[in-house]
Amino acid sequence: MDESHAAPADHHEPARYEIRIKGHLANRWSGWFEGMIITREDHGETRLTGPVLDQAALHGLLRKVRDLGMPLLSVTQVDPEPANGPQANADTDHNQLIKETHL
Repeated sequence: MDESHAAPADHHEPARYEIRIKGHLANRWSGWFEGMIITREDHGETRLTGPVLDQAALHGLLRKVRDLGMPLLSVTQVDPEPANGPQANADTDHNQLIKETHL
């Protein structure tokens, strides 16, 4: 039996998530949301994007949003960035949706 290939369960990579909240989050909060990119959008929302290790870590991030008192708008699991960076495939909207929850 060839054991040179690891089982899929043995190779777990963090999923990427996009969390949208109503209002603008100041730069001083970037350390609290370690590993997440904070993007303030023109229409008064903040987008947090980045890798999330597992469901427990996701719930921890959502707890932080709750503790800020800012309304949670959506949580979306997105495809990982292509190996050559975000510009490797310009059609990101088409490839983004895996699972989305609007609150």
